[in-house]
Amino acid sequence: MDKIIIKDLVARGIIGLNDWERDKPQEIVINLTVFTDIRQAAREDDIATSVNYRTLAKKALAHAETAERLTVEALAEDLARLCLEDPHALKAIVRVEKPGAVRFAGSVGVEIERTPADF
Repeated sequence: MDKIIIKDLVARGIIGLNDWERDKPQEIVINLTVFTDIRQAAREDDIATSVNYRTLAKKALAHAETAERLTVEALAEDLARLCLEDPHALKAIVRVEKPGAVRFAGSVGVEIERTPADF
């Protein structure tokens, strides 16, 4: 199976449980891997038959910056659902991280794997 990969997409949004986390946007790092079949798009040189990574990145960024979720788990689930709205997407792996959220760690976060059947 082929993969569309979006690596280290940086959003700024409200995310977290603590009052201070709800006051101002924080950096959120998003990694998306969408499994698909790109053979037709490659053969025809036509993005219309594949997952368009630019469109997907814009949707993911817009959602992460406006969702105001409490947990990275909820945001990851949102983004997986968003990835799988594309009819060419067969499976998605989504990683959402908050840099600097825990002292002495570069970042913390979650990674989930979903298919359309999960929704």
